[in-house]
Amino acid sequence: MELLITYDVDTTSPDGQRRLRQVAKICEGIGHRVQKSVFEVVCDPPQRLRLETRLLDVIDAATDSVRIYQLDHGTFHHTQHLGAAIDPGHRQPWII
Repeated sequence: MELLITYDVDTTSPDGQRRLRQVAKICEGIGHRVQKSVFEVVCDPPQRLRLETRLLDVIDAATDSVRIYQLDHGTFHHTQHLGAAIDPGHRQPWII
């Protein structure tokens, strides 16, 4: 499945700044950062559940917001980039 994840974390306190870094790190572990608080993710249903659980464990539900949009398969392949955009290459083979 393809997901678009966006987040807005309240960073007016040191604790909020820590949560922001944690949310970003969680998203970096599964997806590609395409803007400061926007990630594109290709995953399977169990990975999505783990991702949601980890994010819920970190955020403050009273002040922070994470939005997860499930997209049609192939949406990322047809994305149009304007300006200083990158191509994250979701389906390219990984070299380890």
